[in-house]
Amino acid sequence: MPVLTLSKAINTGLRQALEDDPKVIVMGQDVGVLGGVFRVTDGLQKDFGADRVIDTPLAEASIVGTAIGLALRGFRPVCEIQFDGFVYPAFSQIVSQLAKLRARSGGRLSVPVVIRIPVGGGIGAVEHHSESNEAYFAHTAGLRVVCCSNPQDAHWMIRQALSGQDPVIFYEPKRRYWAKDEVADTTDDERVLPLDRARVVRAGRDITLLTYGGMVQTCLQAASAAAEEGRDIEVVDLRSLAPLDMETISRSVDRTGRCVVVHEAPTFAGLGAEIGSGVTERCFYRLQAPVLRVGGFNTPYPPAKFEDQYLPDLDRVLDAVDRSFAW
Repeated sequence: MPVLTLSKAINTGLRQALEDDPKVIVMGQDVGVLGGVFRVTDGLQKDFGADRVIDTPLAEASIVGTAIGLALRGFRPVCEIQFDGFVYPAFSQIVSQLAKLRARSGGRLSVPVVIRIPVGGGIGAVEHHSESNEAYFAHTAGLRVVCCSNPQDAHWMIRQALSGQDPVIFYEPKRRYWAKDEVADTTDDERVLPLDRARVVRAGRDITLLTYGGMVQTCLQAASAAAEEGRDIEVVDLRSLAPLDMETISRSVDRTGRCVVVHEAPTFAGLGAEIGSGVTERCFYRLQAPVLRVGGFNTPYPPAKFEDQYLPDLDRVLDAVDRSFAW
C-alpha cells in the first residue's frame, strides 16, 4: 500500500478517473499549468492535455454552468473551487440548476458533476479562505455532500464520486492536505467503504463523538487524552453529510448512551443540529444526556491571528464530554 498525503491521494484518484474514462474533465482556476493552489491537480494537464484539464477564467458561476452543460452532453466534469468562500458566485447554478435537473426532468437527465471545495480553517488564511459552508448544500435536495478526512478516503471517495450519476459537493479539509497515511490499492480492501457510509475510526463504550473533515483528528486527540482519565470515547467519521448514515450513527449512540457532535461550522443551524435531532428521535430511550454540539461561533470567520480562539480544539471537545457526564 502506498503512503500518500491527502492532496496526493486526491491527485492519484483524479488521475485514475481520467485514465479510466475519457469523458472525465478537470476544470477550474489554475488547475492546469499551476496544478491548483494546493497542487492537488499537479501534473494532470501535462499528462492528459489542456482539453481535459482546463484552466478556466476567474468566474465560478461560469465554471459550474459550463460543467452542467458538459454533463448534459455526456461528460463527467470535476470542478475545483479554489477556496470554500469562493463558491458563492456559483451558488445559484448549484442549488437552482445542478441539484434540480434530475427531478425537473422526471429522471431523464443526469448531471454527474463533482465540485471539489477545500474547506475549513487552521492554515492562517485571509478572509473568505477558511469557511465551513456545508450546511447550505446539505440542505439542498438533489446534492450529495461528502467530506474526506484522510488519504485513504480522499482517494477512493473522489473516484466513487466520479463514477456515480449524482452531483457531488466534495469537501477537502485544507489543514489535512499534508497528512500522510496508507492508501489501499484495491476495492477489495475492507477500508474502502461506500460513499454514503460513516466509519467508526475509534471504538469506545462511554460516549460517541460524531465529526468529519478536519475535526476528526481533533476528536481522536481528545479521545486519547480522555483515555488517560479512564473515559473510553468512540469517534465516528461521518464522511457523508448528505445523506447521513443514521444507521451507523444510531448504532454507536445506542451502545454508548451519550453523544457530542463536533464541526468547524457555527453551531447555529449547522449540520450538528440536524444530526442531534436525528439521534434524539432514534435513540431517545438509550440517551443518558442531551446531544451536545461543539462548533465555531455564530460570527464571520475571524482574522487569522484569532482563528485558534474560533476553531474547536481539544479542550472544547473535552469540556463537552465532561458536561455530558455531569448531566
